[in-house]
Amino acid sequence: MVSRRAVLGSLAAAGAASLLAPLSVTPSSASDLFSQVGLRGGLDADLSGLLPDAVDDQSRLFQRAIDDAAAAGRILRLPPGRFVVSNIDLPDGARITGVPGATRLIYGGRGHFMLAEGARRIELNGLVLDGANQRLGEHASALLQLRGVSEAIVEDVTVTGADGHGMTLEACGGRITHCEISGARLAGLYAIESRSLAITRNVVRDCANGGILVHRWSTGEDATLIDGNRVMRIAARAGGTGQNGNGINIFRAGNVMVTNNHVSDCAFSAIRANQASNIQIVANQAIRSGETAIYAEFSFEGAVIASNLIDGGTVGISVANFNEGGRLASVTGNIIRNLTTQGPYPAEYAGFGIGMAIEADAAVSGNVIEGAPKWGVLMGWGPYLRSVNFTGNTIRHCGAGVAVSVVEGAGAALISGNMFDTTPDGAIVGCRWNEIVTGDLARTGAGRFSHLTLERNVVA
Repeated sequence: MVSRRAVLGSLAAAGAASLLAPLSVTPSSASDLFSQVGLRGGLDADLSGLLPDAVDDQSRLFQRAIDDAAAAGRILRLPPGRFVVSNIDLPDGARITGVPGATRLIYGGRGHFMLAEGARRIELNGLVLDGANQRLGEHASALLQLRGVSEAIVEDVTVTGADGHGMTLEACGGRITHCEISGARLAGLYAIESRSLAITRNVVRDCANGGILVHRWSTGEDATLIDGNRVMRIAARAGGTGQNGNGINIFRAGNVMVTNNHVSDCAFSAIRANQASNIQIVANQAIRSGETAIYAEFSFEGAVIASNLIDGGTVGISVANFNEGGRLASVTGNIIRNLTTQGPYPAEYAGFGIGMAIEADAAVSGNVIEGAPKWGVLMGWGPYLRSVNFTGNTIRHCGAGVAVSVVEGAGAALISGNMFDTTPDGAIVGCRWNEIVTGDLARTGAGRFSHLTLERNVVA
């Protein structure tokens, strides 16, 4: 008979043997085990001779470290500290990561800072790129300049003190995310001829002439996604009447989405789309704009402007330039308030203090406009009015409610089911360009103006 003590003893011995067995390995298998340390893909900067906080310029060592890591398909991992470098060229496959907020690359002031051209993929993560306000060479437009990079991944990177733009991406795809850009002499981020680029969750602030710019050399599909960014305190030091000083500026770029951004204290527009067809401007906040808060202008076809909150500006939303082919818009569910007649230049055309301007082939519904000193809505401009459906909106505490064009040749407009409250110059008035030429049509009816249909409007 086998005793209980003997059984337990044999089980304990078997367990100990199983634990010890994997430790009995041949020298060759041990070597294989230790070689797996490199599977993480890292290359420490100190192995390449780089020294944090060295006084000397380390451009040559830094370039060699980047080239070696890219050639080996590994990540160059930088420790905390300062590295002074200039004229850094990023080869295809360059991947550089640092300690966020603690790894600082400082421009040494010679030529360009960091540039990549024609690469398939570039990755930068956890770096501070400090231009130290030193002049860039004539061939460099930005502190970080990427050209023709199929997949540019820039994440958790801080860019400050750029002599030109903070970042320039030309003909690039990929994503710019969770970055902070400040103190650029031009714009924070300039993307030209993009290929389905994503610009998300960034902070762009205190730049001299622009925040986020998405442009094309000629009109075409761009498909950039601009989502969840915070843009603030954008100046227009180069002057002009809207070329500069915009928080988010879309120019000639089609199929762009501008969504969920918070844009404040811009010298001109919070969001300005020029010749940008099929644009969506949705669920943004535009606070204290110096001129028109949200603009869709010139030769565009197709704009959705919805669910935005606008507080401050000279004009809330402008969908304009039917004379240039600007047409086809849906403007719904926006709140516009606290506008002013004081703009950044002498008033032109219809002037300032207008809640919304709309011209052609548009459905406008469910908007609330409060505190537009001149007019709640300017509908049409001279003969440039066609197929506007203005239904179910609320206009209160405005000089006049709707100023609609009654110039010869103006097209059809339906003004139906709207609420007007405290519009001392009239709820609905006819205008010839900038001059009111009728009484309150909400009370008298459209009369001789056959292009107007007015019904079921309420004047409180």
